[in-house]
Amino acid sequence: MIRIGLLSDTHGYWDEKIKKHFIDCHEIWHAGDMGLMPKDMSFYEQKCFSGVYGNIDGENCRLQFPAFHVFQKEGIKVVMMHIGGYPGKYTPMAKKLISDHKPNLFICGHSHILKIVKCPVGGHLHLNPGAAGLEGFHQVRTLVRFTIHESNIKEMDVIHLNK
Repeated sequence: MIRIGLLSDTHGYWDEKIKKHFIDCHEIWHAGDMGLMPKDMSFYEQKCFSGVYGNIDGENCRLQFPAFHVFQKEGIKVVMMHIGGYPGKYTPMAKKLISDHKPNLFICGHSHILKIVKCPVGGHLHLNPGAAGLEGFHQVRTLVRFTIHESNIKEMDVIHLNK
Protein backbone atom coordinates (compact mmCIF):
# COMPACT_ATOMS: atom_id res chain seq x y z
CA MET A 1 0.00 0.00 0.00
CA ILE A 2 1.30 3.41 -0.93
CA ARG A 3 -0.17 6.85 -0.24
CA ILE A 4 0.39 9.47 -2.95
CA GLY A 5 0.22 13.25 -2.78
CA LEU A 6 -0.37 14.79 -6.21
CA LEU A 7 -0.03 18.43 -7.19
CA SER A 8 0.56 20.57 -10.24
CA ASP A 9 1.10 24.15 -11.31
CA THR A 10 2.78 25.48 -8.18
CA HIS A 11 4.55 28.12 -10.31
CA GLY A 12 7.18 28.54 -7.58
CA TYR A 13 4.67 28.93 -4.72
CA TRP A 14 5.30 26.18 -2.16
CA ASP A 15 3.48 26.97 1.07
CA GLU A 16 3.33 25.07 4.35
CA LYS A 17 -0.25 23.93 3.64
CA ILE A 18 1.08 21.51 1.03
CA LYS A 19 3.38 19.88 3.58
CA LYS A 20 0.55 19.67 6.11
CA HIS A 21 -1.72 17.80 3.71
CA PHE A 22 1.02 15.49 2.43
CA ILE A 23 2.50 14.53 5.82
CA ASP A 24 1.00 11.00 5.64
CA CYS A 25 2.03 10.43 2.00
CA HIS A 26 4.84 8.08 1.04
CA GLU A 27 5.42 9.76 -2.31
CA ILE A 28 4.72 13.17 -3.83
CA TRP A 29 4.16 13.51 -7.57
CA HIS A 30 4.18 16.84 -9.40
CA ALA A 31 2.48 17.12 -12.82
CA GLY A 32 4.54 20.10 -14.02
CA ASP A 33 4.93 23.85 -13.89
CA MET A 34 6.91 23.61 -10.68
CA GLY A 35 8.59 26.98 -11.12
CA LEU A 36 11.35 27.68 -8.64
CA MET A 37 11.78 24.82 -6.22
CA PRO A 38 11.62 25.50 -2.47
CA LYS A 39 14.96 26.34 -0.86
CA ASP A 40 14.46 23.51 1.61
CA MET A 41 13.46 20.37 -0.32
CA SER A 42 14.09 18.01 2.62
CA PHE A 43 10.37 17.35 3.27
CA TYR A 44 9.75 16.47 -0.38
CA GLU A 45 12.91 14.41 -0.76
CA GLN A 46 12.09 12.26 2.26
CA LYS A 47 8.71 11.53 0.67
CA CYS A 48 10.25 10.34 -2.63
CA PHE A 49 9.47 13.30 -4.87
CA SER A 50 9.03 12.78 -8.61
CA GLY A 51 7.48 14.74 -11.41
CA VAL A 52 7.55 16.07 -14.94
CA TYR A 53 8.46 19.51 -16.17
CA GLY A 54 5.87 21.91 -17.52
CA ASN A 55 5.83 24.67 -20.08
CA ILE A 56 6.97 27.39 -17.63
CA ASP A 57 9.81 25.34 -16.15
CA GLY A 58 13.34 26.42 -16.96
CA GLU A 59 16.51 24.54 -17.74
CA ASN A 60 17.26 23.49 -14.14
CA CYS A 61 13.90 21.76 -13.82
CA ARG A 62 14.15 20.25 -17.30
CA LEU A 63 17.51 18.74 -16.42
CA GLN A 64 16.07 17.12 -13.27
CA PHE A 65 12.68 15.94 -14.54
CA PRO A 66 11.42 14.40 -17.81
CA ALA A 67 8.69 15.71 -20.14
CA PHE A 68 6.66 12.57 -19.43
CA HIS A 69 7.03 9.72 -16.99
CA VAL A 70 5.77 6.15 -17.44
CA PHE A 71 6.05 3.89 -14.39
CA GLN A 72 4.30 1.24 -12.26
CA LYS A 73 3.25 1.47 -8.62
CA GLU A 74 1.58 -1.39 -6.76
CA GLY A 75 0.31 -2.94 -10.01
CA ILE A 76 -0.96 0.37 -11.46
CA LYS A 77 0.62 1.62 -14.70
CA VAL A 78 0.92 5.41 -14.64
CA VAL A 79 1.56 7.92 -17.43
CA MET A 80 2.25 11.46 -16.25
CA MET A 81 2.85 14.56 -18.39
CA HIS A 82 2.08 18.25 -18.07
CA ILE A 83 0.00 19.22 -21.11
CA GLY A 84 -2.27 16.27 -21.81
CA GLY A 85 -5.76 17.59 -22.42
CA TYR A 86 -8.90 15.71 -21.38
CA PRO A 87 -10.65 12.48 -22.38
CA GLY A 88 -11.98 13.01 -25.87
CA LYS A 89 -9.65 15.99 -26.31
CA TYR A 90 -6.22 14.59 -25.56
CA THR A 91 -3.15 16.17 -27.14
CA PRO A 92 -1.44 14.12 -29.88
CA MET A 93 1.42 13.22 -27.49
CA ALA A 94 -1.03 12.15 -24.76
CA LYS A 95 -2.94 9.99 -27.26
CA LYS A 96 0.29 8.32 -28.32
CA LEU A 97 1.46 7.68 -24.75
CA ILE A 98 -1.95 6.30 -23.77
CA SER A 99 -2.07 4.11 -26.88
CA ASP A 100 1.49 2.83 -26.45
CA HIS A 101 1.42 2.23 -22.69
CA LYS A 102 -2.26 1.58 -21.88
CA PRO A 103 -2.09 3.09 -18.39
CA ASN A 104 -4.51 2.53 -15.56
CA LEU A 105 -3.89 6.12 -14.48
CA PHE A 106 -3.19 9.13 -16.70
CA ILE A 107 -2.03 12.27 -14.88
CA CYS A 108 -1.60 15.76 -16.29
CA GLY A 109 -1.70 19.36 -15.16
CA HIS A 110 -1.60 22.66 -17.09
CA SER A 111 -5.32 23.57 -17.15
CA HIS A 112 -5.40 24.67 -13.47
CA ILE A 113 -8.76 22.86 -13.31
CA LEU A 114 -9.24 19.86 -11.04
CA LYS A 115 -10.60 16.90 -12.99
CA ILE A 116 -11.01 13.28 -11.94
CA VAL A 117 -12.84 11.19 -14.51
CA LYS A 118 -12.87 7.65 -15.87
CA CYS A 119 -11.98 7.78 -19.56
CA PRO A 120 -14.78 6.12 -21.55
CA VAL A 121 -12.43 5.04 -24.37
CA GLY A 122 -9.29 3.77 -22.64
CA GLY A 123 -10.90 2.83 -19.35
CA HIS A 124 -8.13 4.55 -17.42
CA LEU A 125 -8.60 7.08 -14.65
CA HIS A 126 -7.80 10.62 -15.81
CA LEU A 127 -6.49 12.79 -13.00
CA ASN A 128 -5.62 16.49 -13.07
CA PRO A 129 -4.99 17.87 -9.56
CA GLY A 130 -5.71 21.47 -10.56
CA ALA A 131 -3.29 24.16 -9.43
CA ALA A 132 -1.54 24.49 -6.07
CA GLY A 133 0.12 27.82 -6.85
CA LEU A 134 -1.08 31.39 -6.94
CA GLU A 135 -0.48 32.25 -10.62
CA GLY A 136 -3.25 31.61 -13.13
CA PHE A 137 -6.96 32.16 -13.52
CA HIS A 138 -8.05 29.51 -11.01
CA GLN A 139 -9.83 30.69 -7.89
CA VAL A 140 -9.42 27.54 -5.83
CA ARG A 141 -6.01 26.00 -5.11
CA THR A 142 -6.22 22.20 -5.05
CA LEU A 143 -4.22 19.06 -4.26
CA VAL A 144 -5.17 15.39 -4.50
CA ARG A 145 -4.25 12.49 -2.21
CA PHE A 146 -4.96 8.84 -2.92
CA THR A 147 -3.89 5.32 -2.05
CA ILE A 148 -2.75 2.58 -4.38
CA HIS A 149 -3.22 -0.89 -2.90
CA GLU A 150 -3.28 -4.27 -4.62
CA SER A 151 -3.80 -2.76 -8.10
CA ASN A 152 -6.60 -0.49 -6.86
CA ILE A 153 -6.76 3.28 -6.62
CA LYS A 154 -8.81 4.29 -3.59
CA GLU A 155 -9.24 6.79 -0.77
CA MET A 156 -9.19 9.73 -3.20
CA ASP A 157 -9.16 13.03 -1.30
CA VAL A 158 -9.53 16.43 -2.95
CA ILE A 159 -7.97 19.18 -0.86
CA HIS A 160 -8.94 22.84 -1.25
CA LEU A 161 -6.05 24.97 -0.02
CA ASN A 162 -8.09 28.18 0.11
CA LYS A 163 -10.13 26.95 3.07
